[in-house]
Amino acid sequence: MKKHNFTLIIPSLNPDEKLSHTVQLAVEAGIGDIILVDDGSDAGHKHYFDELVPKYPQVTLLSHEKNLGKGAALKTAFEYFIKNRHDSDGVVTADSDGQHRMKDIIKCAEEMTNGEHAIILGCRDFSLENVPARSRFGNRATSLVFRLFFGMSVSDTQTGLRAIPFKYVKEMLEVKGTRYEYETNMLIYMSQKKLPYCEIKIETLYFDDNSASHFRPVRDSMRVYGIIIKYAANSLASAIVDILAFYLLGQFVFAGGGKIAVLLSTVTARVISSVVNFALNRKYVFDSHSNVLKTFFKYVCLAVPIMLISWISVYGLSKAMDFDQLGRTLWKAVVDTILFVVSFRVQRRWVFAEKSK
Repeated sequence: MKKHNFTLIIPSLNPDEKLSHTVQLAVEAGIGDIILVDDGSDAGHKHYFDELVPKYPQVTLLSHEKNLGKGAALKTAFEYFIKNRHDSDGVVTADSDGQHRMKDIIKCAEEMTNGEHAIILGCRDFSLENVPARSRFGNRATSLVFRLFFGMSVSDTQTGLRAIPFKYVKEMLEVKGTRYEYETNMLIYMSQKKLPYCEIKIETLYFDDNSASHFRPVRDSMRVYGIIIKYAANSLASAIVDILAFYLLGQFVFAGGGKIAVLLSTVTARVISSVVNFALNRKYVFDSHSNVLKTFFKYVCLAVPIMLISWISVYGLSKAMDFDQLGRTLWKAVVDTILFVVSFRVQRRWVFAEKSK
């Protein structure tokens, strides 16, 4: 039987007999190092962990006194791995509910040690009939968001089967998040740091329509899409500031309603709203610690062309197509939506980008 030089990490909350079966198959497959993380399971499920430790010397059990989330459980295992497994090739993370075939776990581990030593994502086929509707829709939506906002093509954004080479495990501790958003943030981090990755197809297994999943659709989706939601909220807040400032300036500062007064009100309001948007994005969306003046200069270098492109696109096509005000407004909505995505990607990759350590 072939021995494998990687660590299998399995985080679990309130497991059932599938955890025991998964560990048994792992041991039989020659996996000699398994880290289980009990993420605050209740008293009725503790025995599944307690039975495995004396039975299999390959198992190391780490425990949280209370439920901290899947991301926190993975980080606990990563910290232990870094301190105690210096000669390992890396880790493979897998779910405890039996959805990952052992052959796929080993396939990901072997692929990790070949070639470029990239991070391996075991990706499911969501076109199959046995995939629950909520899983199919949720993954397709998230994959589309990743393509649009992060320029990253990932067919299974929520896969729990990931093989991470030793040299990248420590970096995963820098990824923010403690619950399901952690796995999404990991992909964003990989995109930002340009870490190599590749996908391999794995068998798609679901049990009882995936009813055992602890994923909470509304709350956890908000966490997963957090960065996009905050970016959109900041843009909305800035638009409100822009309109309010335009009104107040026209009413009390540049009164009269003449051409110059309107121009000054428009430009000054846009400057005020841009400063607000910059400050909000810097702190709450991109969490940037770069020099403020340099970053703001880059922000202005982006904001001005974006504004000009919007104006030229709307004005030019409106003239060519002889749009009325409603047509111009609808076309402006289309243009600004596209620029919204473009601006996000440029801000993330250039304006607020952090230098690699």
